[in-house]
Amino acid sequence: MTAPTPLLDFFKRGEVTREVRLLAAQGALAPKALEQLSILVLLLEDSDEVIRKTADETISKIPEAALKSFLARSDIPAALREYFMIRGIQPADPARDSESPLVDNAPEVEEEAAEGATEEERRLSVTQQLNKMGFTQRLRAAAKGSREMRAILIRDANKMIAATVLSSPKLSEQEVETFSRMTNVGEEVLRIIGNNRAWIKNYGVVLGLTKNPKTPLAMSLNFMSRLNDRDLNMLSNDRNVPEPLRVAARKKVVSSTSKK
Repeated sequence: MTAPTPLLDFFKRGEVTREVRLLAAQGALAPKALEQLSILVLLLEDSDEVIRKTADETISKIPEAALKSFLARSDIPAALREYFMIRGIQPADPARDSESPLVDNAPEVEEEAAEGATEEERRLSVTQQLNKMGFTQRLRAAAKGSREMRAILIRDANKMIAATVLSSPKLSEQEVETFSRMTNVGEEVLRIIGNNRAWIKNYGVVLGLTKNPKTPLAMSLNFMSRLNDRDLNMLSNDRNVPEPLRVAARKKVVSSTSKK
């Protein structure tokens, strides 16, 4: 199973406006490197000639050495690597697994909080700033904005905005752990986190997803087997989780106790 590509999936499904497709083609939407390159290649087949030409020009501006190095990474899908090999770009000298975009033409997104503001004042200021933004501005903020912006935008009603937060190269594992515990995010956000092999190596993420009542039940039941005895016991008495999960946890606790 490869890592989820939440933003790329929107492009594949054809659920992206021309304005956003053009931004991506220009390199002005700067998600993680793998998603960015995959989106650019996808846009080479776009129905809009301007977008096709722009994506091609953007790809051609990526330094060849950087592209060759990136394509040598072990997590690159074979189809993407083969696409460039056919065009004479051979993988060489693997790069470190950096999430930084290969091309970044997106303007920086700065916070407008006053100097010396308290944390609460800063959060309010960032919320007000985001509320004034249009869709494409919020999309850029999801990819390039601050930690505070991501914490707000992960709850955005627009699924593409939330998906872009999870595709941000600035996103930390600690933030993902926080998101896994949030009950005011969409189910799709939790599903994407739970399907990412790198993120679920973090026990805190697994625990957060298992205890989150918004997590799909099948996923919670699967992760339950990875909990330690203390957390499993607490889960078996947690009235906030679905009844089937609590019952399954209780059975596991009883079974584990009887074996001792």
